[in-house]
Amino acid sequence: MSELRGVGIGLGVAQGPVARMAEPLPAPEDTPSTRSAEEETTRVRDAVAAVARELEERGSHAGGLARDVLEAQAMMAEDPSLDAEIGTRIAAGKTGEFAVHDAFASFRDTLSAMGGYLGERAADLDDVAQRVIARLRGLPAPGVPDPGHPFILVAKDLAPADTALLDLDKVLALVTTDGGPTSHTAILAREKSIVAIVGAAAAKDLVDGQTVIVDAAKGVVTIDPTDDELAQAQHRADARATATSAPLTPGALADGTKIPLLANLGKPAGAAEAVELGAEGVGLFRTEFLFLSSTNAPTVDQQTKAYTELLAAFPGQKVVVRALDAGADKPLAFLNDAHEENPALGLRGIRSLRASEDILREQLTALQQADKATEADLWVMAPMVGTVEETEYFTTLCREYGIKTAGVMVEVPSAALMADKVLAIADFASIGTNDLTQYTMAADRLLGSVSSFQDPWHPAVLQLIGMTGAAGKAQGKPVGICGEAAADPLLAVVLVGLGATSLSMAPTALADVRATLLTHTIKDAERIAAAALAADDAASARAAAQAAADDTAAA
Repeated sequence: MSELRGVGIGLGVAQGPVARMAEPLPAPEDTPSTRSAEEETTRVRDAVAAVARELEERGSHAGGLARDVLEAQAMMAEDPSLDAEIGTRIAAGKTGEFAVHDAFASFRDTLSAMGGYLGERAADLDDVAQRVIARLRGLPAPGVPDPGHPFILVAKDLAPADTALLDLDKVLALVTTDGGPTSHTAILAREKSIVAIVGAAAAKDLVDGQTVIVDAAKGVVTIDPTDDELAQAQHRADARATATSAPLTPGALADGTKIPLLANLGKPAGAAEAVELGAEGVGLFRTEFLFLSSTNAPTVDQQTKAYTELLAAFPGQKVVVRALDAGADKPLAFLNDAHEENPALGLRGIRSLRASEDILREQLTALQQADKATEADLWVMAPMVGTVEETEYFTTLCREYGIKTAGVMVEVPSAALMADKVLAIADFASIGTNDLTQYTMAADRLLGSVSSFQDPWHPAVLQLIGMTGAAGKAQGKPVGICGEAAADPLLAVVLVGLGATSLSMAPTALADVRATLLTHTIKDAERIAAAALAADDAASARAAAQAAADDTAAA
């Protein structure tokens, strides 16, 4: 018996025989084309269009987040810049197959160098290129194997088109050698509640038919397990299935301390699923979807309609709406599209809203109208607040528009360091762990060379969260977590121990977090958090928290 390690997605455990994804099509040879440039161009454009339509069709069938992912992949396929690069190669006498391969590879390398979220998208380009080349060659598109029985799927990385339509009666778990916690494989595995471990580089040596246990909670793949290990894994899988199928209950600790579990949503359409999965409200509603697809700001009526749809889905429950968070990787032509050397440190969040206050005022008008038309408990917060003065500005403006509960996001270290003064003014704070980590560690979220610093487990980040939690307790103000760190069940316990009063996450993570919280008291959570805080780095903080949690379970 031996073990492989990677990044586990969720708490699931599964066992079964390995089935490996087929190797990619071999790269086309760089031989001169026997066709005219016009013929090659037509062949390629027809193939690209066919692949894009197929991806859109798969997305429409899959629905949910998968639809968004596959539609984005279809847009990648028909990107005008890629078309131009392919055309340049064809004009130089290359075959359509080689032109596609070489142009897509160039774009992939550019994305990989960017790292972070964009770096994770490089695998998506590889998949599109493979599908176009397969169509040009008259071959079946690459895809998931079908050995005729349930299996553990092992792949280099899984393309969104395949992940979106996995037969979950056959695929027991996923193991990838590449990718990370923000790859599309990980994102869609969370959405579909698939047991998964990503970034397990040594999984390249697994062979078809080999029995393995995939333990996402520990991030471990056990190879050729014993009968006892298989039985233990099955017992854990059965216990988890029982826990997740139990009647939905409000989020709480073992001692009855209430910890509301909320959903992060990007569109009103996601509300129904969030409610079905047990969300007790919304901890982060991102309003950017209304703005990003337009060259002009949406009207007050358009915004009111969308906000009303959202609020109507949560009568009597808290819905936290974030004011438009534009800038950095989300520039808007009508707000802040001027070139900046370092946009992550530039005119973004509340800064850009103040520079174009009419847009903020229109958004607050729409939110107030939606609030009057529904029975939800509307909370509104400002993004990227860094000063006490910005807090005063936003809360005063909210009061002017009749917004009853106005708060701020704590994503900048200065806001955490001044949390006592910030929370003397704001009604609540919500901690965005992704950006708080970025700014605390001075590590750009989109830069691959520093991606190892992007870990919310780092004690420096935890310390700032703890300062904000303590300020909230002293001021009697709620402090929520709306970064994806809350979706990590063990880290969720730590966050509660640091003073978080609610947790918001992707809806599919709610069941695991709910079950984990129920195994600890508030004293346990504080002790586990203290163990993490005492560590020197992210890895040792995670290990220390796990050891402290294990001690609690053994007691």
